Amino acid sequence: MPPITNPQFSWHHLNQWHLGVIPLALLIGAGVAYTLGARHATGWSRNRSVWFCLGLIVTFLATQSVIGVYDMEYFSDHMIEHLLLIMVAAPLFALSAPLDLAYGTGPAWVRTFLDSRVMKVITHPLFAFAAYFAFIPVAHLTGLFQEMMEHEWVHHLEQIGFLLVGYLFFRVAFGLERGITIHRGLRLVYVMAAVPVDTFTGLALVMSANLPYRGYGSMSPTGSTKSSILVNYHLGGAIMWIGGDALMLLACIPIAAAWVKWETIRTRELDLELDAQGL
Repeated sequence: MPPITNPQFSWHHLNQWHLGVIPLALLIGAGVAYTLGARHATGWSRNRSVWFCLGLIVTFLATQSVIGVYDMEYFSDHMIEHLLLIMVAAPLFALSAPLDLAYGTGPAWVRTFLDSRVMKVITHPLFAFAAYFAFIPVAHLTGLFQEMMEHEWVHHLEQIGFLLVGYLFFRVAFGLERGITIHRGLRLVYVMAAVPVDTFTGLALVMSANLPYRGYGSMSPTGSTKSSILVNYHLGGAIMWIGGDALMLLACIPIAAAWVKWETIRTRELDLELDAQGL
């Protein structure tokens, strides 16, 4: 029996929602846990709580709004969802420093786990970079994408994967949480070094002469033709290529601003030290 697909998208579909019990429970649970932790944390920045709230909102819109309704029918819509998760929601979560909050307000076993060798490896800058560099092409250019098309639970794991990989990557880029950090100037290099993976993946999709995923042939909206499906596939690649690179460059702005501010403060401190020494 062929799968049931949505009709062709039109602007009056913007009010459609794809509400799932488990995703909503996870989002609400995360929000409640963070709020309770923030209330018990001494001097916890309200801005960080705002960032976390915004991250939840973006995740909700990416997965439960009309974007989630059509993420299996249109490859371009699927790519929009991915970018929202890994390059918008994940950086917002990184700015909210959830691991620091858990370390400061959680029970003893949480601190023990966060101090464990496993977590030191997972939160290491090299691991985060390697995870991002591998996850993007694997998720879009291998058979994993077809598995996602055929199994809803794989799709949900993929969405969680985008959030986790993006969070690990951007927590290093922003350097706000405890653990191994890199120099503020090198954070720009760190982010820019990851841009080619988005470019390569996007170009590989745009330049494909055939549709590699048979799933979209059967799950595309009613009335779709092979040519229209391929055109939308190429559009999705362009979104990954251009949109991904643009969002990466946008993330460099606050990183560069923080670096300049730090260098300015450091220069003033050195000048004061030299003046005190009479040099």
